[in-house]
Amino acid sequence: MTGLGDEPFVAAVKPLVDAMGGEMLPPDQAGPDDVVLAWEGTDVVAVRLPQLADSLDHILAAMERRCGKPLAELDRKAKQEVVRILEARGAFSVRHGVETVAGALGVSRFTVYNYLNREKGA
Repeated sequence: MTGLGDEPFVAAVKPLVDAMGGEMLPPDQAGPDDVVLAWEGTDVVAVRLPQLADSLDHILAAMERRCGKPLAELDRKAKQEVVRILEARGAFSVRHGVETVAGALGVSRFTVYNYLNREKGA
């Protein structure tokens, strides 16, 4: 990404920004909700964080890449593990999180709740 100042710093934070589903832009283009990162007293890059609902979609896409196939094609045990990871990441605190995850896994909301309750009971 050119035009953002200290390239090594930008390169260092880019994987984190990408993992969050954020967007990097020049600091002078930062809006009031953006996070401006500075290095040695100089603003280097602004990070525009995604909306929570967009974050969940981004996390689900990352989980699919990690698993190497669509989440709906995973076996039951793997789906339970996905739900455990998503719960740890706060996916179910997002409005319609259970419904979104259920759709991605190809299961019902009831099944997702069962997976969540199973984890709490373990």
